[in-house]
Parts: sequence; structure tokens; C-alpha cells
Amino acid sequence: MKNVNERLILVTNDDGYDSKGMEAAIEVARAFGRVVVVAPETTQSGMSQAITMYNPLYLRRIREEEGVAVYAFSGTPVDCVKMAFDYLLRDERVDMVISGVNHGSNSAVNVLYSGTMGAAIEGSFYGCPAVGLSLDDHGADADFAAAVVYGRRIVGDIFAAEVELPLCLNVNVPVGSVGELKGMKLCRQNRGFWREEFYRHEDPRGREYFWLTGEFVNGEPEATDTDEWALANKYVAVVPVQVDLTDYRQLKNLTKVLK
Repeated sequence: MKNVNERLILVTNDDGYDSKGMEAAIEVARAFGRVVVVAPETTQSGMSQAITMYNPLYLRRIREEEGVAVYAFSGTPVDCVKMAFDYLLRDERVDMVISGVNHGSNSAVNVLYSGTMGAAIEGSFYGCPAVGLSLDDHGADADFAAAVVYGRRIVGDIFAAEVELPLCLNVNVPVGSVGELKGMKLCRQNRGFWREEFYRHEDPRGREYFWLTGEFVNGEPEATDTDEWALANKYVAVVPVQVDLTDYRQLKNLTKVLK
């Protein structure tokens, strides 16, 4: 097992290299080793697994201090992970990827849209554990203290154990101080969906444009083993996620349908 001086932690997010959540993620990571940050130049929320194929990409070093180097990259969160593993750190062994801390929850179906989780999932492809951290608070003055405490606890537990790979965790922290939270819950992803609305407007030249908004519909409000329930009841929700999207129930059923 590597000691703290030998480990290398890659940190990224989808809110940008200069976000408040990024500093919280660095605070989590630096307790466990040397930290390299490769994060988007600008906000990249909702980018999921998107990659940049038809535009040039630009990497610039923002700052370097003892134990921490921060780079801004002009691509998506997944681009950032690829840049780190396949170019910037290609001759080194990354021991963990931490993505976040995201402003806003990535529970339930949000995991499919999230740039934060897109980066975490991408990191898990490279043979190391990956953790996506999100705080259920979009406010500019969001308090990330609890996310740091629980992030460190989870990362520490992973390093202390012999975990089976691939491993990617979707961790969502409810709003509240450390003392207000009840602990952690290992749980499953809630079944729900977003009901979107498009608001139509006209610009000064009479051209129509739209703003997207909507609300989350909980498909199983009575279930007590989901990430949505955990957040609503002041628990940190920890959901192990995987890339295999095969619907095994339908795979079995369709043998009777598709003859």
C-alpha cells in the first residue's frame, strides 16, 4: 500500500477550475497525496460523457504550490480526464480520481446528465478508483465543510481497503453542517425523471428563443433505500455506479418476443 507521499490524486469537476467546489475537492485530495487538477476553463455542467472532437483544445497552468498543481483545460470534464491520463500524467500512476465538489445534487437520473459524474466514470476506466462528490446546494455561498469531511472519510476508507476495480462512487451530500448530518447510507439510484418546460421569449428583433427549466419527479417517493430518500433525511448518499447499461430484465423477457 502506498503512503501519502507516494500517491497521486487527479481532481477535476464540471464547474470550472476556479469554483468554490474545486477548492473543497482539493482540500479532500491533498490529505491523501500529491494533487494534480485538470478542470474546465468555464462551467461545463450537464456535459455528461461529451468529448471535443472538432475544435482545438488549450491547456494552461494556473498555479503550482507544494503538493498541488492546477491546470485549466478548454474542453469538457471528460476531455480533462483524458488529457490528464493520456498526456499530462501519462508516465505516472494515478491512484484516484476525485470529481467535484459539484454545486447541486447528482442523485437519481442526474447521474446520466452530470459532467461531474461523467468525469468520475471516465476516470474509473483507467484502472483506479473514482469518486464523484456533489453538494445539494446551488447557492453561491454554499458551505462545503460537510462535503470535505465525508469526502475525506470515503476516500480514506477506499485507500485503506482492497477494493475491487472498476469502482466509481456517486456521493451526494445534503445541505447542513457536519453536526446536522446523520451519517452515510449505501443506497441505490432513485427511479425518477425530469419534467422539462421550455419558456418561449422574443429578442428585440422578434426572433424567438427558449430557456429550459423543469422539476424532478420522484418515481418512488415511498422507497427508503434510494439516494433521494437519503438526501431528504440528512444522510450522505453513496451509490456505486457502473457503465453497463444492459437491461437484464428485458434481455430475459425479449427472448420470448424477438423470435
